Amino acid sequence: MSKLPAVSGRDCVKVLTKAGFSFKRQSGSHMITSRENPFAQVVVPDHKVLDRGTLRGILRHAGLSIEDFIRLL
Repeated sequence: MSKLPAVSGRDCVKVLTKAGFSFKRQSGSHMITSRENPFAQVVVPDHKVLDRGTLRGILRHAGLSIEDFIRLL
């Protein structure tokens, strides 16, 4: 299992965009991204460094593995 990298919320949104998500809106410090097929909506906090547990949850909701995330980074 690969180790999760330390990334910012904006970098995470860039990776999600490469994975087929699109940025929909921002509400305060939360950036909302979504994908149509299959439908998925992921909320990413706009922090300088995301906690590992938060990033792991984002990847789980997006349906991405850690290896896919690192490859798209």
